[in-house]
Amino acid sequence: MSRSAPQPQPHVEPNGGGGASGHGHGHGGHGHGHGHGSSAKSALAAALGITTLFMVVEVVVGVWSGSLALLADAGHMLADSGSLVLAIVAQHFASKPRTDRTTFGFRRAEVLAAFVNGIGLAFVGLLIVKEAIERWMSPVAIFGRPVFITAIGGLLVNLLVAWMLMRGQKNLNVRAALAHVLTDALGSVGAIAAGLCVMLFGWTRADPLLSALIAVLVAFSGWRVLRETTGILLEGAPPNMDVTAIERLIVSCPGVASVHDLHVWRISERFDALTAHVTLRRGHHGTDVCREIAACLQSQFGLDHVTIQPEAPPPDEMVPVRVSKDGAPIRGTVKAT
Repeated sequence: MSRSAPQPQPHVEPNGGGGASGHGHGHGGHGHGHGHGSSAKSALAAALGITTLFMVVEVVVGVWSGSLALLADAGHMLADSGSLVLAIVAQHFASKPRTDRTTFGFRRAEVLAAFVNGIGLAFVGLLIVKEAIERWMSPVAIFGRPVFITAIGGLLVNLLVAWMLMRGQKNLNVRAALAHVLTDALGSVGAIAAGLCVMLFGWTRADPLLSALIAVLVAFSGWRVLRETTGILLEGAPPNMDVTAIERLIVSCPGVASVHDLHVWRISERFDALTAHVTLRRGHHGTDVCREIAACLQSQFGLDHVTIQPEAPPPDEMVPVRVSKDGAPIRGTVKAT
């Protein structure tokens, strides 16, 4: 690796907050606090209480009426309750301050909880499909009216819980829980349709058919959550960041000859980070170049947690001049060592 820039300077906070030094570490106004954590936890706790209460109602009515669609909706509510419990626990840990052992704090707790939620959604979807196939092959008697009434209540409960979560802090953890609730609301619509088909037409196979459709919604929701959280856990580039464009921007900054070891990743929701090594052009100081890069990245891409390592330009080529016996110069170009 090339030498670092000579005479590293102390940490500087330029106007706009994008700090730079010989090490070039910028924090352009990035808030590391969790001022809205309490609102998110309150919304999650209230949603958990309402969801768990009505889940018990759906289980009781589903067993009594023989409706798989209602039991599937109750199973989805069970997944909702589990996701909300995980979300509350994750929110608690995410609000803890950083330590010497956890220098980023517990921000990844939110991502891990959302990842587990996604797995839970996929598992519930597979269970519903299995049971729906068995019910389709061997239909059972279903009481349509209690299914219809209870499913309407489930839909209203899900909409209420979704509204409460949407008012809370919209981090990845809360959004994963919200995904559970919204797909459960669609499941309640399916249960309502199943109850109507049984009540009006006596078609009992509508129950497992609509249950399978609910399972598709559940699995799709789980896949979306898993895709987003897996990308974060694998430290891939955030989906809203064009790494090629970022590299072009850095190279276009005054004093930058080239850039290498560029890494852009996401620690948690609303916390993206970047590190890079830049080779300086001759005559430019590392502190000034890092300050300019940090300001450009904050302005163009909203990146506040930026670490830039400046490196000295390569040495010039030297052209020694030798004199021949007759006094004529002999030029030879060699690399300086």
